Parts: sequence; C-alpha cells; structure tokens
Amino acid sequence: MYIKADHWLSEVKHIPSPYCDQRPDQTPISLLVVHNISLPPGQYGGPYVEQFFTGQLDPNAHPFFKVIHRMGVSAHCFIRRDGEVIQFVPFNARAWHAGRSSFAGVDRCNDYSIGIELEGTDWDSYSQAQYQALVAITKALMTTYPDITLPRITGHQYIAPLRKTDPGLGFDWRKYRAMIKA
Repeated sequence: MYIKADHWLSEVKHIPSPYCDQRPDQTPISLLVVHNISLPPGQYGGPYVEQFFTGQLDPNAHPFFKVIHRMGVSAHCFIRRDGEVIQFVPFNARAWHAGRSSFAGVDRCNDYSIGIELEGTDWDSYSQAQYQALVAITKALMTTYPDITLPRITGHQYIAPLRKTDPGLGFDWRKYRAMIKA
C-alpha cells in the first residue's frame, strides 16, 4: 500500500527502493519507528538520501559516502524539512530500516514495523511541516493498521539502544503525540 496525498500532504512522491522484501506470513504490522537521516551528515536538501535508499549513491560525491554507499538500507517514507514526503517502500512490504532491533521483547523489528525517516540530525529541531506530514502519515497508518497504537510508536534509539540515537534530542515526542491526539 502506498500513501496517497490528502489535505495535510499536498504531494507524495513515490520512488521504489530495491532494499525491501516480503514480510513473514501472518505477521501483523504493529509498530511505527521514527528515524532521522541527513546526507552528508548535517546537510539538508539535495538528492543524496534518495540516491542512498535506491542504491544510486556515488561513493565519490562525499568522503562519508564511501563508507555507506553499499549498506542496502531503506525506509518506507522520508520527510524533508519542507514537509515533502517521499515513499520508497509500500507499507505492506518490509523495508530494511531497523537493523538489529527489538521492541517489547520481540526481535527483528523490520518484520512488523514501518519506518519513517525525518530529514534531520539528533540535535536539530524538526520543522512544523515535518511534524504535520508525520502526523498525517501516522494517523493514516493507525487507521489502516489498528495494531499500531500510541504505545507502539517509538524511535530507532529505543529499539536499537547503544547502536542508534535517532530521532534524537531534537525530536519533540510530547508535541508529536499531542498532534496525533488532536
């Protein structure tokens, strides 16, 4: 399932990623994981996140890219600073976003989760447009996948502690949850 634009999202761009596969049979989608990414680190805009999630990142474009260009990772959606949403993987497919992970004692979060990447860093605040787009997607997902409830919305840092730190201190969980409830 791909997300369609609604009154909150004026446009949703679809760019297929090769870094996905089928979820295990009979595995309900029951977790939403919020991440952050910026490429090069700390720089916003540009085509690099799209290139990274589609296997097109040029390792010579930046020294950091030499380290990551073959990682083979993706997310279901990426939300730019201006609120633009790019969907790389259909929600019913398994994106490769969580890595080694566990939530409530259940390993392999990619099997049962949806991953949303926000353009940002652990320390920068996120934009109002990003929160609005994230909330619109979250509400749509909670309607489509009723096993995703408020307690089952988390950050990458909580499912892969000591390994990941995103979405970081710049993400306002209270604001996000209040907007979901509104």
